Amino acid sequence: MEMTAPGSLYLKRVIAEQNIKSEHFAASEKVFVLADPAVFSVSLEATVRAYLEVSHRLTNTRTMEKSVLFRVLETGLGTTCQSFRLAQALEVLEDHDVRQYFQDVVETVKQSLQHGPGSRADYLKGLKQIHKNILAASEKDVLHDEQGAVYSTTVPLPEMNFLMWTDEEMLWNLLTDFALPSGSNSIKDDKERISRDSGIVKDLKDSDEAEQLPYTAQKTLRERRNALKNSKSAEKLILMEEKMKETGNSPLLKEERSHTARVVVLGDDSTLGKLTKAYYIIRKKEAKRNMLTKKLDLQLYYIPVSDAEASPSSPDESRLSLASCLERVDPWYSVNVGSLGAAIPTLPELPSVSRKPTELSLYLLDTLCYYLRCGTQPVNLPVYSVKMTLSNSDLASVEELFVSHLEADIPDFRHLKDQQQREPSVRQKKSSVELFGVVLSVNYTKATLSKRDVKGEASMTWRVVITSEPAASASGESYLTARFDSLNPAYNTKIETRNISIRTMEQRTLCVCLDKDPRRIYTNVQKIEISPCLDPGCTIRCRYSIGSEQELPLSKYLDKVMSLPINSFSGVSM
Repeated sequence: MEMTAPGSLYLKRVIAEQNIKSEHFAASEKVFVLADPAVFSVSLEATVRAYLEVSHRLTNTRTMEKSVLFRVLETGLGTTCQSFRLAQALEVLEDHDVRQYFQDVVETVKQSLQHGPGSRADYLKGLKQIHKNILAASEKDVLHDEQGAVYSTTVPLPEMNFLMWTDEEMLWNLLTDFALPSGSNSIKDDKERISRDSGIVKDLKDSDEAEQLPYTAQKTLRERRNALKNSKSAEKLILMEEKMKETGNSPLLKEERSHTARVVVLGDDSTLGKLTKAYYIIRKKEAKRNMLTKKLDLQLYYIPVSDAEASPSSPDESRLSLASCLERVDPWYSVNVGSLGAAIPTLPELPSVSRKPTELSLYLLDTLCYYLRCGTQPVNLPVYSVKMTLSNSDLASVEELFVSHLEADIPDFRHLKDQQQREPSVRQKKSSVELFGVVLSVNYTKATLSKRDVKGEASMTWRVVITSEPAASASGESYLTARFDSLNPAYNTKIETRNISIRTMEQRTLCVCLDKDPRRIYTNVQKIEISPCLDPGCTIRCRYSIGSEQELPLSKYLDKVMSLPINSFSGVSM
């Protein structure tokens, strides 16, 4: 692209990031920076907002258009470009003239890209003509003894939209408002339909309508239903292709979409758990009615920020375990993003941001922009589903997701653990050992080549800690590590698995916490069943077989397990 039309990459990047209206390039990008209120204090929120809002004051549409004109003409024409006179001419031109020349350059770039490598000569010819026209139009107003303005050739900072992430549906609403046209009746109808659709198309009473309609109307109705079924299948195929692109298994070229949403999440492991649920909701809604995937390219970024210091002696206390995994996989992520995340909590202690951009505020923006532009390779973090069977509840079971951590303890035994921590030197009495006995029944599949099913019992266990081990850090397939903690260290056990079921004995219950998030705690749990979460967008089946449904041939090339794609600099498929 750049060899054919020098300066075209710069032009397309600025148009997309600055959302400059153009008839020839409809690309539009938006950056959403979502901070978790559970991690961000009021003072930290105000400070980060002030730092990021500097980007609003550094952008001006007319200045951007002049910079693009100057950069493209100078890059394309090289030594034949009269840079000094061009800068003077752009400075005295009226805004409407600048706009017209800008559109001319955009049109010239688009025509060159459409015609391919053989159009380079025509492209340079077009730039020479635009260069000549600009100098001629401003000849009378330019004073040759004055120096023209200096136009920056660096890519300007994109506008950052900083928001506190307060609602699970917030991400979906932001994406639909950005990618879909507002005020459209069809879009409103689609949104209402998604809110009530169960995934089965039965919006009409088929039998009643069929009895009242004549034959021709029945035929039309059948054609409409078939068209709807075909369209839904085509929409799900798009989701499957999107999944294959994420895992790197698709031979198809990635199509350019008109909108790109870059979502930057600031927080700890619990925040990534929140992002996982929001991403699952989006995939589930898109599986029912594809609205965003065809138009929107969603890119996810993560900056680890914690309000508590990590404890190296106790890994369970660390709230940035997934960030540590990303840093091990990608050292460049550790150098840039990890160091930025560590510096963010200290910002309120620094001098306040003035109206004039400071080095500190630009450091935050520059590092973030570097991550957004160069962090293009996703690391796919595996997602697990957990089904919890409850006791003494109207709900028979609850289905949830987690991406990093699940902890389940027995409340009846907490006082014994607390007593042991207060008196570590006192040996356990025999009565305490007999009190525990077998408290958990465990069924799991070994994370080995044999994948053997194992049944067992856990004695003297007061807590189970299950952590995700992504494939990159495990040098193989992703798996879960389940650690059974006992008051007697001799009874501590650890297993590796991808599927596990844990049931309490003697009418005891568990208290379950997901992704170290105090907002996602479940009590009175009798049984938990954990397995890899299936992607809702990969459930398409063929309905033309008689007697049973068969998966489409495309499915065998697809990993149906859902993963959370977090962009990094190197990227690893987990």
